[in-house]
Amino acid sequence: MDDRDPQSPDERPAGRKPTTLLESAAIERAIGRAWTDDRPWNLLTNLTELPTRMGGSPGERRAAEFVRDALADIGLENTRIDEFGMRYWKRGSSSLAVDTEGPSGERAFETVALPYSPAGELAGPLVDVGYGTPAEIEAADLEGAIAVASTTTPGSQRFVHRMEKYGHAVEAGAAGFVFANHVPGQLPPTGALRFDGEAEIPAVGVSAETGDWLGEYAGRDRDARLRVDAETTAGTSQNVRGTFGPATDETVLVLAHYDAHDTGEGALDNGCGIATVVGATAMLAAIADELDCQVRIAGVGCEEIGLLGAEALADDLHPVPASIRAVVNVDGAGRFRDLQAFSHGSGELEDLADAVATDAGQPIVHEPDPHPFSDHWPFLRAGVPALQLHSEPPAGGERGRGWGHTAADTRDKVDPRTLREHAILTALLVRELTTTEIARIDETELRERLEAQAYEPGMRAASIWPTGWE
Repeated sequence: MDDRDPQSPDERPAGRKPTTLLESAAIERAIGRAWTDDRPWNLLTNLTELPTRMGGSPGERRAAEFVRDALADIGLENTRIDEFGMRYWKRGSSSLAVDTEGPSGERAFETVALPYSPAGELAGPLVDVGYGTPAEIEAADLEGAIAVASTTTPGSQRFVHRMEKYGHAVEAGAAGFVFANHVPGQLPPTGALRFDGEAEIPAVGVSAETGDWLGEYAGRDRDARLRVDAETTAGTSQNVRGTFGPATDETVLVLAHYDAHDTGEGALDNGCGIATVVGATAMLAAIADELDCQVRIAGVGCEEIGLLGAEALADDLHPVPASIRAVVNVDGAGRFRDLQAFSHGSGELEDLADAVATDAGQPIVHEPDPHPFSDHWPFLRAGVPALQLHSEPPAGGERGRGWGHTAADTRDKVDPRTLREHAILTALLVRELTTTEIARIDETELRERLEAQAYEPGMRAASIWPTGWE
């Protein structure tokens, strides 16, 4: 009897290229099981059935319990929930009305208050600042005005984040801020104005259709009235943590945020991400004997209102650079067909991601430049190599969030096959990271790359430029 494995590297059928990733029978079995693993979809369903997962809310706490239970079911060691203090923003009502020449004398529009907006009521002229770029805001007369800015940025320019647009409008003297979606469908967008603290002026999101009207009314020099009811109080959020693999001093950290804005189900942002992590964790736990260092899994809270869970986790894991080999931040994976890898200035991470995708026969889109607007940031700025896993459609995506941060971010947009594929790729990436030394990120080089991308003015406007970089 021939006892050789017919699928061993020297006996694979002609036409199948041997790979370093798939030489292990244990890995092949784990990949096979991943295709029938319902845990990612079940977690996504549990999360999207909750009425809210807003940072600091009871719904976010329940979501953390779902994540903890999913990780414990896989068999992670020391699975637990760690609480941390934060500033809890609670939404009330909001309104926007524009003076018109019609019979009623005014026209009201649907609005969604933006997290950390202060309560307030004001009136002032509407001023359309286009895309809300620094140049457009500088050119506008915003003193005492209500600024109207688009959610997108021209493709020929660097992407200008919402916090930057708001921050520049505040500095220019605006009394109120309106964030107009560029995606049609009567979908007012949401998104935090500051990190973990009440902002300066009232702000709301409006739909693309409303934004079109507001631009016209601004051109007619119309006044508007803006009102926001909201409160910011002391609150509590939490991170979920667990470990597996060999008991080594150095670890690979895999994290994803499980919170979401309270205007939708948060299926894409970031239910898909945390579900992908659960699928990857199940696969990695099955091959734990093949890992060369410990893997730490974290579901973090309050990403949407300032990366608060990631900051708390980084504080708990101090000293960060010494204990963490690399961070894999799964924020955006599982949404669309093609995996997207942000390597944040690490050529070694980019090469590793490319090798894994090539060996697995899967497409991957590379983004080499660093950015500070997701949960890798507290670790990246401390010198830890950080890979963010996102995704985009095969034909490429429109710039911006699409359905994200709106009521249209719902579970029906998710394909379970994509969750499984991205969970497999994530697991393979993490497995390779446990066997690979990655050079640390040089702080000076990171700062220079952010400056070269013109991030500094926006990060200062958003109050997130590191104090040690002054």
